[in-house]
Amino acid sequence: MEQNEIDALLKGIDASVEPEGEKTKSDDDLSWDDVQEELEQTRGASPKKTEVASVNFQEVRKVETPKGNLDIEFILDIPLTLNVELGRCHMLINELLQLGQGSVVELSKLAGEPMDVYVNSRLIARGEVVVVNDKFGVRLTDIVSPTERINKLK
Repeated sequence: MEQNEIDALLKGIDASVEPEGEKTKSDDDLSWDDVQEELEQTRGASPKKTEVASVNFQEVRKVETPKGNLDIEFILDIPLTLNVELGRCHMLINELLQLGQGSVVELSKLAGEPMDVYVNSRLIARGEVVVVNDKFGVRLTDIVSPTERINKLK
């Protein structure tokens, strides 16, 4: 498409009706009067009317469930991550690279001190190490109270 055809389309003139010998106005030939005339034409045009329809929604009603019959079966299959923390240690990368077989890493907790039990990174209990069938286990000695758990969130 040639520039004169584009200009004609933008001006609202059908370029196919225009004889080939005539030239259309180019951008260089536009005057302030042309701009004012176009502005007056657009002001006079009435805006398109949009139809608006009303919508009726059904009322949402709260379903009363007896508290004694709450079915919690649906949450029993949710996977959780349980971590037991023996202790913590901060070290530099250089110190980490120096570790080898037989190295001892000093932890922040004392021997015999209860270990923290975390579920999904939230402290829920404390316990002590036990050995069951040649495997380590944790015997829970203290369940963190709900108020203490809320205070830990702050």
